[in-house]
Amino acid sequence: MSLPDKSSSDPITSLTRLLWGRALPPQPLISAVRSTWSTMWHLMMRQLAPPSRSGSYSRPSSLFPSVPSLYYTSPQNPNPSTSLHLYVGLSCPWAHRTLIVRALRNLEAYLPVSIAAPGSDGSWEFHSESTKDSVLVAGPDFANGKKNLREVYKMRRGGYDGRSTVPMLWDVKKKEVVCNESYGIIEFLNSGFTTGSGPDLCPVELRGEIEKWNQVIYPSVNNGVYRCGFAQSQEAYDIAVNELFTTLDKLESHLSNNRYLCGDTLTLSDICLFTTLIRFDLAYNVLFKCTKKKVVEYPNLFAYTRDIYQMPKVAETCNFEAIMDGYYRTLFPLNPGGIRPIMPSACQHEILSEPHFRESLSSKSKELQRSIQ
Repeated sequence: MSLPDKSSSDPITSLTRLLWGRALPPQPLISAVRSTWSTMWHLMMRQLAPPSRSGSYSRPSSLFPSVPSLYYTSPQNPNPSTSLHLYVGLSCPWAHRTLIVRALRNLEAYLPVSIAAPGSDGSWEFHSESTKDSVLVAGPDFANGKKNLREVYKMRRGGYDGRSTVPMLWDVKKKEVVCNESYGIIEFLNSGFTTGSGPDLCPVELRGEIEKWNQVIYPSVNNGVYRCGFAQSQEAYDIAVNELFTTLDKLESHLSNNRYLCGDTLTLSDICLFTTLIRFDLAYNVLFKCTKKKVVEYPNLFAYTRDIYQMPKVAETCNFEAIMDGYYRTLFPLNPGGIRPIMPSACQHEILSEPHFRESLSSKSKELQRSIQ
């Protein structure tokens, strides 16, 4: 006895069978739907990621690019304001930078944080309560009690009509946006707090080298993956993807002889690179069409990623479920079905916790090896 065909009770299936039986839809209908979807896709993409004439994506500039000097500790300003609050989203690589530097500099007790989650319309929303006993999940707005980040931005004097982005550093007393540019914030977290401890991630003697690496990493890798995913022409995509993998190849070669970008010292440049690499196989490789290679296929880049991941408190800032949800279930134009793929095995905590053996690349280790030889 055959089971009943449940699809026969589906009104849409019944209608299509009435119109054209079990065959594919007629070609004119396919062409019309394809043309309509293409038009709608371009409209949505232009809103999500405004393109240049060539169809390439250029990230909009932040309206509050740096932390004003009055917030920095100095001989002239020994007691700067301590009423600062950090707003982040766990899926965002730019916000992730700030969480890592905050953790490495041991600033958790001095800089409270509120974590927003992507809403169905792409905006950042707060949850009424955290679902886990951890600060690093989406939860309430602890500073202002707002429902979404847009409401927080609009609290500033003079209002606000720009994009409500994360990360954002907020002055609770003044009700003012201090900075919403990730690099400006991590520079401040590294050197602006006298209460901070932990490693100096931007030593004076390395600042020139750090800036050189930033000029390589930002356009081709950090923003490069977005230039691939948000490209609205084949030409724009081809240029972006070739730049991306050319740069990754160069980084792979450099890291074969250097533990970090600037030798033996972990710097802000490494943090900026890490937050892209840790998302690469999770999201960018598939969703953003960065498909030539995965990070796991680069031996040095993957070991370098594990090295940073295993540093104290860094793994706790990596919420892989939130990262995947933030891309696959939020970027509707790139993934209309909202289906989240299974997590790659190389992105699981157990694999990322495997030995990286990067210590052997340090200068002291090299000197010891040479003396033995």
